[in-house]
Amino acid sequence: MSGIRPIPEAAPLSLCAREPHVPADRLVAEMVPPPRFGRARFDTYIPDPNQPSQTEAVRVLSTFAAGLDGAHAGGAGGRRRLFGFGRAAKNRQKVSSGPRGVYLDGGYGVGKTHLLASLWHATPAEPALKAFGTFVELTNLVGALGFQQTVATLSGHRLLCIDEFELDDPGDTVLVSSLLGKLVDAGVALAATSNTLPGKLGEGRFAAADFLREIQGLSAHFRTLRIDGEDYRHRGLPEAPAPYADEQVTKAAYATEGASLDGFPQLLEHLARVHPSRYGALTDGVKAVCLTDVRPVPDQSTALRLVVLADRLYDREVPVLASGLPFDRLFSEEMLNGGYRKKYFRAISRLTALARDAKGLVGPE
Repeated sequence: MSGIRPIPEAAPLSLCAREPHVPADRLVAEMVPPPRFGRARFDTYIPDPNQPSQTEAVRVLSTFAAGLDGAHAGGAGGRRRLFGFGRAAKNRQKVSSGPRGVYLDGGYGVGKTHLLASLWHATPAEPALKAFGTFVELTNLVGALGFQQTVATLSGHRLLCIDEFELDDPGDTVLVSSLLGKLVDAGVALAATSNTLPGKLGEGRFAAADFLREIQGLSAHFRTLRIDGEDYRHRGLPEAPAPYADEQVTKAAYATEGASLDGFPQLLEHLARVHPSRYGALTDGVKAVCLTDVRPVPDQSTALRLVVLADRLYDREVPVLASGLPFDRLFSEEMLNGGYRKKYFRAISRLTALARDAKGLVGPE
């Protein structure tokens, strides 16, 4: 009969049954744009015609990428030196023109990550000579390799892209700022987007001045690109589907090869036992995430862990099918009005997009 999918004999996967361990060499190898942005290019970015700053950002970043052709101070030789700080490196750094970094400033959903990934792809260098990762992934790399070895590993690169630069942990901010200072001295070009500071409510974004102030002596190396606009993930699209019944989610999990099935409260408890640096590995091989009994997140620590998982699922284009409450009711009003509000709204936005992607997993009634 058409429209009826056979139910596999094997039970669905379970995220709660996984406790992945990620070796340091994998952390380095995975510093590339995630699958969702693996095909991101400047010509696939669709600017909002009502927001000229988006078109301007494409032009400026394209020029920036072209200017990195052969402009790196270290190259392969830089990697052979411990930190890539030879005299030739310093001399070439002196003659480089213009800022060595760009900072993309704008609200969530205006395509900053797409543009950052496009810059990575457009930069004329082998993949091994350019790196892309979130702030959390960069701090995890420092934790795994140590500060000096991280400098040695990255100082031969032509470009380092940092998505979602965290400004709400002063210790990590100082650590990464120090790392970036070493990399700038080695001739590495930088590009970054950033997250909000606690208490910076405004329009769901923060001023570029916050970022530049937090990175202190590096601010002169960055050119700020303001990107205005609304959340593209929902621009002109229908509302996300309402949550399904537990039975529908369970049936879809059994009928979908590579799907996982977990109770939402149990998954939140499990996330507390897995370091956020491993959330990407937690989803290895998972084609869809099915969750039952979605309910409000109980506290802020749990909420921030869920944000990281939502980011990894979105990066990997893993659809999310759920029962219980809709995703826009995950976080309390207090959370949505607090210092981490931008993260929570981003998580809602991304989970909503993934819920829309999951509609095809549910067969006809």
